[in-house]
Amino acid sequence: MSPTPVPTLTLNDGAEIPQLGFGVFQVENDDATTAVASALEAGYRSIDTAAVYGNEAGVGRALAQSDVPRDELFVTTKLWNTEQGYDSTLAAFEESLRKLGLDYVDMYLIHWPAPARDRYLDTWRAFEKLRADGRVRTIGVSNFQTDHTARLAEHSDVVPAVNQIELHPYLQQRKVREFDASHGIRTEAWSPLGKGGDLLKDPVLGKVAKAHGKSTAQVVLRWHLQLGNIVIPKSVTPSRIRENFDVFDFELSAEETTAIDGLDRGRRMGPDPDETN
Repeated sequence: MSPTPVPTLTLNDGAEIPQLGFGVFQVENDDATTAVASALEAGYRSIDTAAVYGNEAGVGRALAQSDVPRDELFVTTKLWNTEQGYDSTLAAFEESLRKLGLDYVDMYLIHWPAPARDRYLDTWRAFEKLRADGRVRTIGVSNFQTDHTARLAEHSDVVPAVNQIELHPYLQQRKVREFDASHGIRTEAWSPLGKGGDLLKDPVLGKVAKAHGKSTAQVVLRWHLQLGNIVIPKSVTPSRIRENFDVFDFELSAEETTAIDGLDRGRRMGPDPDETN
């Protein structure tokens, strides 16, 4: 039986991205090969990595060993903070491409604004060149707050297609999401399950999960999808990888969505973008 097709979202440059993808943050290089292979087998076609994860080569091996055609894949990687700047960005991109074993990547993101370095404007010019040269299909940012994105917009006619931010029921980032939406930028959620832990034990989520015969993780992912977020859960366990993909056969009611919306605590589990350099 063929995997369930994942809905796609159209970005502001016309590119299409699967709404559900697979992340490999904190996955060792060799483990990434196995995990990505499991994800592709389950039906994922969007894979999200980053230079700083140290597993681009492992991801690339899985892609090379897969029989999924390249044009059916959506591969994202990210530029690390120390490589920001025009020339250094171009060099870092070539290294990522080499490790991935690809001719192009589908999406390239500035990993953090790193405001103290103050290089993201020059970095963005390099991103524009990579897109113009066909090395990248679409370009975006990650962990950008509204002031970072507004400054970028003041200095460039190219609006980021995506802003990938920490986003889960305990950190809903409404201000950033609303700002991005008003500028045609899609929001992508990293750590969409809040790193597991307390979030997945939340009684509100547990009640909704029980009503649908689903896990709390599946309910959280469904909440993201219904909000219109792009979402990239991570796991190295094949059964969990499949479970996270099995979120297209149920729908949350308006009441259930409202209840989950009420869980926002403004609680970060990752770094503060204004303090990460």
